[in-house]
Amino acid sequence: MRFIQINAKKNLLLHEKSTIFAIDYHLIPRNMKYNILPSRPQTGKRLHMVVLTGAGISAESGVSTFRGNDGLWQQYDWHRMASIEGWAEEPETVLEFYNMRRKDLIEVQPNHAHHLLAELEKWYDVSIITQNIDNLHERAGSTRVMHLHGEITKVTSSINRDRPDCIVELPLEQPIAMGDKANDGSQMRPYVVWFGESVPMFEVAIPIVESADILVVIGTSLQVYPAASLVQFAQPEAKKIIINPEQTPLPYNTAYANRFVYIQEKATTGVETMIEKYLE
Repeated sequence: MRFIQINAKKNLLLHEKSTIFAIDYHLIPRNMKYNILPSRPQTGKRLHMVVLTGAGISAESGVSTFRGNDGLWQQYDWHRMASIEGWAEEPETVLEFYNMRRKDLIEVQPNHAHHLLAELEKWYDVSIITQNIDNLHERAGSTRVMHLHGEITKVTSSINRDRPDCIVELPLEQPIAMGDKANDGSQMRPYVVWFGESVPMFEVAIPIVESADILVVIGTSLQVYPAASLVQFAQPEAKKIIINPEQTPLPYNTAYANRFVYIQEKATTGVETMIEKYLE
């Protein structure tokens, strides 16, 4: 596999064997270089790739993480910032924290790994199940993204979190203020899943993982439940790949653990390694 390097400062027509790629350079972030995968003939069944992503992939774009050594765990009391109890006790502080995170996301760009996962839709039916609340997968071009823990770009009701007519997009530059009301008249809150709350998308994610021909786990310590237990629903015959620079322990009851391929690298280099060495 040879990648095609795109320089964002130039408008290029690039060749990969007999294929020509026209690049719209206006759509590429300034000072950023990323790769385009060549199209390839489709032979037989189009495989389903399911990608479970965690904080590690976003960290390489500059998004602070909770569990990393330089993560938000070190700066804030997560019991207050990311729990239903904290919201009940100090809603103003929680809103300040999430407004800061929303504002920070404006300056963050999808990285090389995000772009390559979007490009893999040329080869596979790709479903991304992310534990992240940012929108970097969508901005990179991925078309099937499920957010297990909500989306920081949206707000909802503080008493009816999952009521569809209460969930709305809010521009990132617009802060959530005390007194802002959702459609049901309650205080508006971030549309995220806090510790102590249910994860309704988990049940939706299970059959997606069960249908995977290839399961890829990227940038997660597999320590946050129930999301971590999703890997145990992959079929025995599915190809399974874990990309994470740190050792990633599998859930204790995960069968066929020896069938996982481990790529102990960061997401940006690990996805390249996966494509070059482990994908047909």
